[in-house]
Amino acid sequence: MTTIATLFRWARQFRADQRGQDLIEYALVAALVVVAVVSGLAPWVGPTLSTIFSKVGSVLDSSS
Repeated sequence: MTTIATLFRWARQFRADQRGQDLIEYALVAALVVVAVVSGLAPWVGPTLSTIFSKVGSVLDSSS
């Protein structure tokens, strides 16, 4: 059997195999939820994180 024929046979088997399809769908839904939550919290969490990093930076600058 040629390499091309083997590749096409593998592609047909891969396309017909539906194991793991649910896992991929759940992962995509989870990623969408994470993106939605992060984008929704960004206006409130961003300034807070900036303040925290500024304080840590100033403490590190004063100690060196």
